[in-house]
Amino acid sequence: MTIPDSSGYHFLMENGSIELPCKPEEERRIVQELSAKADSNLREGNLYYPISTRWFRAWQRYTGQTEGLYPLSANPFEAQSVISSNTVEDRPRPGVIDNTDIIVSGGDDKDDDPQLLRTLDEGRDYVLVQQDVWEKLREWYKGGPALPRKMISVGAQQKQFVVEVFPLSLRLIDSRDQSEGPLRLSKKASLNDLYGKVCQLKGLDPQKARIWDFFNKQKQTILLSSSKTLEESNLQMDQDILLEVPTDGLGMDSTGNGLALVPVEPSRSIFSIAGGPTMSNGNSTGYNPIYQQSTSTSTCGDMEDAYDGLKPLKREDRGGLAGLQNLGNTCFMNSSLQCLVHTPPLAEYFLQDYSDEINKQNPLGMNGELALSFGELLRKLWSPGRAPVAPRAFKGKLARFAPQFSGYNQHDSQELLAFLLDGLHEDLNRVKQKPYFEIKDSGGRPDEDVADELWRYHKARNDSVIVDICQGQYKSTLVCPVCDKISITFDPFMYLSLPLPSTATRSMTVTVFYGDGSGLPMPFTVTVLKQGCCKDLNKALSVACCLRNDEYLLLAEVYEHRIYRYLENPSEPLATVKDDEHIVAYRLPRREVDLTKLEICHRYQDIERKLFLTPLVTILEDPLSGLGIDLAVKRILSPLRRKSFFTSATGHSSGENGSAFNALDEQMKSSGSQLGPAIQTTEEMDAEGMSGKELSFRLCITDEKGHSCRPIVKDSSVKPARKVKVMLDWTDKEHELYDSSYLKDLPEVHKSGILAKKTKQEAISLFSCLDAFLKEEPLGPDDMWYCPQCKEHRQASKKLDLWRLPDILVFHLKRFSYSRWLKNKLDTFVNFPIHNLDLSNYVKSKDASEGSHTYELYAISNHYGGLGGGHYSAYGKLTDGKWYHFDDAHVSPVNESEIKTSAAYVLFYQRVNSQR
Repeated sequence: MTIPDSSGYHFLMENGSIELPCKPEEERRIVQELSAKADSNLREGNLYYPISTRWFRAWQRYTGQTEGLYPLSANPFEAQSVISSNTVEDRPRPGVIDNTDIIVSGGDDKDDDPQLLRTLDEGRDYVLVQQDVWEKLREWYKGGPALPRKMISVGAQQKQFVVEVFPLSLRLIDSRDQSEGPLRLSKKASLNDLYGKVCQLKGLDPQKARIWDFFNKQKQTILLSSSKTLEESNLQMDQDILLEVPTDGLGMDSTGNGLALVPVEPSRSIFSIAGGPTMSNGNSTGYNPIYQQSTSTSTCGDMEDAYDGLKPLKREDRGGLAGLQNLGNTCFMNSSLQCLVHTPPLAEYFLQDYSDEINKQNPLGMNGELALSFGELLRKLWSPGRAPVAPRAFKGKLARFAPQFSGYNQHDSQELLAFLLDGLHEDLNRVKQKPYFEIKDSGGRPDEDVADELWRYHKARNDSVIVDICQGQYKSTLVCPVCDKISITFDPFMYLSLPLPSTATRSMTVTVFYGDGSGLPMPFTVTVLKQGCCKDLNKALSVACCLRNDEYLLLAEVYEHRIYRYLENPSEPLATVKDDEHIVAYRLPRREVDLTKLEICHRYQDIERKLFLTPLVTILEDPLSGLGIDLAVKRILSPLRRKSFFTSATGHSSGENGSAFNALDEQMKSSGSQLGPAIQTTEEMDAEGMSGKELSFRLCITDEKGHSCRPIVKDSSVKPARKVKVMLDWTDKEHELYDSSYLKDLPEVHKSGILAKKTKQEAISLFSCLDAFLKEEPLGPDDMWYCPQCKEHRQASKKLDLWRLPDILVFHLKRFSYSRWLKNKLDTFVNFPIHNLDLSNYVKSKDASEGSHTYELYAISNHYGGLGGGHYSAYGKLTDGKWYHFDDAHVSPVNESEIKTSAAYVLFYQRVNSQR
């Protein structure tokens, strides 16, 4: 026997019982409330569960949420829920939760520890839901498998919570039988936890076990049981650890400490703690294997942490051809590090004794730890020999002070470079007590005086080797568009992020609808920049449709006979609009005061009441009422009236209505499809004729999500709002009076042909990128400037000029764009000079003491591939003038003619007269 409920949903459970699930809207409400409650109580140890995006999107569709919003938002339940045009019956209930597409093949519910695929990307492949949400979804849908993940706290300076989706996976090797097996723990687990899990697995007494850091199949150091975390011990994903069990009576001293019966290999550091030099094979001179007692002194980790003996390295002992091991998606870090390590003045600085300049008092610094760790790594890379270096200690420091780069995901090499330059500056800042300066307005003073004054102020607070060689100064000019107030400032810069201007275009077809009912919808095809934004499309359409000064265009994307979203942000890139989408523009009157927009959706007057036709948008005049909405609908539909209707109306109508329809018919004959101002007169007459009658249409007002529907009558009051959404039911009467074909079959944005030609890769010069960076342009609406003269925020125009150039000039080519709408990468080839980059024409300062404005290229950070992956490498020029390719651990010579590619991402130049 089936027990029905009001919604008609009922399911027979495996045990024969009947489950009555919630309605879709109720499921969505419950999940959103649980999610909000969990987000208000974030703390370390909270559990989260990954769910396959494929299943989760099916659930979103079922519960009436817009599919695909989560990948661009931080929370899967923060995205605005927009009801689908299909009815609940058309939105099938998803099956059991199925995570099999995101776990390693072979995982199932019987697997005690199923593992996520390492290539997954949050949002694209999986979503994270809180424990309460998971338990509720599991209660409703069953399935799995469950993949609990803990929230941990990261960061040494500013703590932040993250979900550890991929815990640390180690490979345990048992020295007794050489057996191997995986071991998974949180990177925040302690060495005590490690010993506990290993000994429980092997049935050992923790006092009789010894675990080695066995990175690269070599004994690095003994991991003594302590509260030290695995992250602090510099253990890496998928590395080996070695279990040793000393034989009773052997290998134990009188205190019970184990003796390692193997030689402990020294680190490949240039100097040991005592400062002794090392041979090119990594072994120090006079080194003999010894038996080292396993005491706490042996747990110092990689010798990158050995900061004693910072003695200068002789030039004849320098190498510079060592690679960096990839520790798991760390090619972005290796690329940036090789470029910095091979920056001549920076290398010269860190190869000397810089210990006196370490600033451990700077609250903005990292206690000098970042500078010391970087310096030790640089010394390793410049030591003789070509053996690759594993930057484990440096990566550990990076994870502590910049948790955004922790874990094993791919990151941006330029973002890391920016952090390193800033962090090294703060750790090496020679200023211990920063003076306070009150910045004065330029006040019409000469630019040279203002620039020098601000540079002195900056140097008085910031004085380091990074400022000496990497920081320049640019001039920023803001002009108020209302009072013409000019504001000039001079700001320091560490690198220049250059846009990549594009001349590539695309054709876009957009249908324009008249919001006042003065004409039939008309498609227009315009040409815009491929990398343009919505304001470019709006401008091109305004010209094409002869938009009047008292009108504006409202762009919208239409999907499944509803407005999916409005394209109201002028800065939204057009790349978010795909060729197979349908874009419309509503031609609306411009008013000083924002009026209520009326959005009209059409649906069949039948049992299913499915949506059809293109939605329309018009303007409602106050006061808002049912009669006013009815008249607005009649006005915007007036161009669609059939001629046969006007003829019939003429023969059977009399008085004012009949003369109105005659006038309307004559106007249609004289002007074709276009209707003039007489339309308004017609509507006014219709209003007079309707004063004692019912409304002309069957209308109901609905909410934004389409969840409720309230019929509209003549005296219905409408709550004032920026937008009112109504449903228009098309009966036989509407089909007889209006030709709906004009609202069907919208053209796609671009109809690509079968034999479309492949566009040739675009090429631009570095100078055109610099010109685009320096050109005058208005500030965005979200970046308004407060004018001190108007006392208002204004959309001022901004102009940048180069004023003072550094010895090391870094250009960041902005290939990646990230916004709330889109992630994109440009593979445009940028033609950059290798020799004699002359920037004299760009520098506005006339100070001859600054030196030459000519630069030579010495390093490049490259990115190959697309978003969400790809690979980084670096090109670097050594002191012998030869170029080398640094591809993680592999270093190989490369011809200078081969270093110009479309993968170039960050360019490093050195001033000619500063080279030694």
